[in-house]
Amino acid sequence: MASIMTKVMQFANSPKGKQVIRQATEKAQQFASDPKNRAKIDDVRRRIQGGRGGSRGTGPAR
Repeated sequence: MASIMTKVMQFANSPKGKQVIRQATEKAQQFASDPKNRAKIDDVRRRIQGGRGGSRGTGPAR
């Protein structure tokens, strides 16, 4: 029996899977280009990275 990851990979490599991925990518790019949505994305990114740039120390000093 094929694992679920194998099935996902087979779908992603199929013509229909590539079309679905391309459409999702285009929709995500349109969503991210809206300034309000971009601010939400940046906020979530800051939260995931620890609020102050994560462990890399690249965030603004406070």
